[in-house]
Amino acid sequence: MKPSAIFDDFVSLLYPTLCVACGKNLFKNEECLCTLCRYRLPRTFFLNEEDNPVARLFWGRVRIEQACAYYYFNKGTRIQRLIHALKYRARTDAGILAGELFGRELSSATLYKNVNAIIPVPLHPKKLKIRGFNQSEVISEGIAKGMNLPLETGSIIRTTASETQTRKSRFKRWENVKSIFKVPHPSAIAGKHILLVDDVATTGATLEACAAELLKVEGCKVSIAALTYATRVT
Repeated sequence: MKPSAIFDDFVSLLYPTLCVACGKNLFKNEECLCTLCRYRLPRTFFLNEEDNPVARLFWGRVRIEQACAYYYFNKGTRIQRLIHALKYRARTDAGILAGELFGRELSSATLYKNVNAIIPVPLHPKKLKIRGFNQSEVISEGIAKGMNLPLETGSIIRTTASETQTRKSRFKRWENVKSIFKVPHPSAIAGKHILLVDDVATTGATLEACAAELLKVEGCKVSIAALTYATRVT
């Protein structure tokens, strides 16, 4: 055994690498998520269903091509711990990995075969400065890698720092985010089929407002991919 491998084994005994979802020790060949969590995280299997709960969020509200989520989001579960590790402990590696797993499946899903650009829901610069990263962009990075498509991060911007959506009703969420997005260079996305990405879809208000602005661009089509779908407004 190489000296470097022996040293790595010794360090792992003192400072074990833990799964972000369940907290158990990871094996050498595991990254961020243990194998058990990869299989046990609550998948939605919406990717090949045009009529699914995420798609229904936008019916009669904004013209979306397709919409889906990869996991169900429930409080006190492994997926909540993964999302919290990403957002509040800066575990961007976990977000990229989850996004890549999502992207690989999207790349083989017939409903998303015409997508040609990945765009994350943007954060306001003030919030971005505080957090240091945009969790939706991190997830988008993984999705772009999994789908082998370009990631476009400056195509839409957030012009107003809206209040947190937590504990707001469906209408209040929509009212909180309407008219807060802007496409600075419409010609850059004209004619493209965009996959708009967010970390969690609950009422869809933020995604709706963002998509509505993108759809003002000539020839632009929008599909939606949320890493998780929360069945309850929290």
